[in-house]
Amino acid sequence: MLESRSLAIPDVKVIRPDRFSDARGYFSETFQRSTFAQKGILHDFVQDNQSCSKRIGTVRGLHFQRPPFAQAKLIRVLSGAILDVAVDLRRSSPSFGKHIAIQLDGESGEQVFIPKGFAHGFCTLQSNTVVLYKVDQVYAPSHDGGVYWADPALEIEWPVTTSEAQLSPKDQILPALSQLGCVFD
Repeated sequence: MLESRSLAIPDVKVIRPDRFSDARGYFSETFQRSTFAQKGILHDFVQDNQSCSKRIGTVRGLHFQRPPFAQAKLIRVLSGAILDVAVDLRRSSPSFGKHIAIQLDGESGEQVFIPKGFAHGFCTLQSNTVVLYKVDQVYAPSHDGGVYWADPALEIEWPVTTSEAQLSPKDQILPALSQLGCVFD
């Protein structure tokens, strides 16, 4: 059985697959199309991405792809822990510019589903954190975009300061939400 619950922005969902444990450890079916479809997640995931962040305080994001290569994502942590964040960029949404933040870790097995129209990012809470996420559209560099992770207008309570965060050069220069323009209707 697959548990699913919506977060403060209802289109973003936490998924908890069953885990079957014994003396050896556990087994979990983390994705099956028909089971997810029963929970309203009808996406055809076409690519898996995996990252390993060596240091606590590594920030990746806030990223999105512009249409027609916009991506829905299914995120889970294989080992370690993150604060996972999704910002609603859909201009017609009542939650435009608002975010959800949830802690994910390798122990709980929880996953987060983020639909198209959101910027996504995370901050590592443990060393050597490995994150796996499925996307329903292939990576298209010419449609790559993002929002500055520490934009004060987003009011995200990150677990690191701007001076402590480990960022890629690309993520250091992403625009604020107010500079972004309309990406998603």
